[in-house]
Amino acid sequence: MTRIRDRFRSLTSRLVLTTVAIVLLVSVIIGAATTLAMRSYLTDQLDEDVRNAIPALGGGPGLGPGGVTAQFLDNGAASGTVIQPSADRRFSRVALSDEALADLEAVPTDDEPRTIDVAGLGSYRVLGVQGTNGTGVVGLPTQDVDDTVTSLVELEALLTLLAVIVAAGAALVVVRRQLRPLREVAATAHTVSELPLAEGDIDLTERVPEHLTDERTEVGQVGGALNTLLEHVETSLAARHRSEQQVRQFVADASHELRTPLATIAGYTELARQRPDDPAMLGTALDKVEEESDRMTSLVEDLLLLARLDAGRPLEREPVDLTRLLVEAVSDARVIDADHRWRVDLPDDLVDSPAEVTGDELRMHQVVTNLLTNARKYTPAGTTVTVTVRRNGFAVHDDGPGFPPDLVDHAFERFARGDAARTHGQEVGVGLGLALVEAIVTAHGGRVTLRSAPGDTTVDVSLPG
Repeated sequence: MTRIRDRFRSLTSRLVLTTVAIVLLVSVIIGAATTLAMRSYLTDQLDEDVRNAIPALGGGPGLGPGGVTAQFLDNGAASGTVIQPSADRRFSRVALSDEALADLEAVPTDDEPRTIDVAGLGSYRVLGVQGTNGTGVVGLPTQDVDDTVTSLVELEALLTLLAVIVAAGAALVVVRRQLRPLREVAATAHTVSELPLAEGDIDLTERVPEHLTDERTEVGQVGGALNTLLEHVETSLAARHRSEQQVRQFVADASHELRTPLATIAGYTELARQRPDDPAMLGTALDKVEEESDRMTSLVEDLLLLARLDAGRPLEREPVDLTRLLVEAVSDARVIDADHRWRVDLPDDLVDSPAEVTGDELRMHQVVTNLLTNARKYTPAGTTVTVTVRRNGFAVHDDGPGFPPDLVDHAFERFARGDAARTHGQEVGVGLGLALVEAIVTAHGGRVTLRSAPGDTTVDVSLPG
């Protein structure tokens, strides 16, 4: 029973059953209407025959086989006959029984034919007539009408059964054919569901065929929606894989960057332990340990800040005087490095009305400092660095050698060493400066871009007002 119930849960079964039910219902309605119309027509014909048989009450013609006549006089006398076949294949009148006369006597004389059961004879269509000396009743059997209607009902039942069988077969073929595209769509979904999507680089190339994505059809809408979903899943899985690879690379790079100062500290510590009586060596070792500790502290603080920004930690949201911030940062850069030419391009409309943005002033200062430090470290002496102030951000431009073209698109990635191409013997950082810039600007709802060519490198920062 459970298997049968499960089988009828399928869309094919339900559509076939619905079609069969509709055909059955229509056939029954048509059959019932036809039967009623036929019975009404035949009954009207019989009533006409009964009216034409009224002269038979006086002994005249008009009464066929099986017809009955009865007369009930005012003095109480009653008589009646029925025409029945005799042994010589002729018809003769046979007297009615008292029970039959009693049934006929109850017929009213309202000139309306009606159907009654006559004792010993069966169902009759009778008509009562008022005479001068009493009443009379004439009637004909309804057997021919009943037989005809019964035959019609049997024929209708047979045709209905055939119609249901044909409808079931045709519906099964048509529905299966029409649902074949839907099964193809389902097959695609099943194929995708069997793919290992838990980890690794996922090659999700399965798609619903193009001819099943016509938006003008229901199946096409389902196919198109599934393809859109698969494209979204593929994009998400690819992004997840890239993120996993970036995390692995990030951990590896961070470990590498921390390993160098740790190894240096361990080496100088061991050297100091081996030569405890050498004050000069002890001083050098302590200085080197302090230097490497500062380097590790800076690296860990940068990593911690990136982690907090990745986690969506909220920043301060206060008005920041961007003009003052940039001017002070450039002034500090002039003091730190006098070998570069530092300029601030301040439009006239920002002199009396400073540019102001909403954000975390400390982090915005870190963005500016990182960009200026990046330009100072990785460009040769004599390079001109220009900071252009706008109401919705700023740009840092230098006329140094620029980034290699193949590293421009990766400059903001963590531990990217594209900066090293601009060093020319200068100090090489760990590759977190521009990554921090992008993370902080993005956390403020802004955007940072890089455009680089020899003699023309610009980092543009756009911020919400």
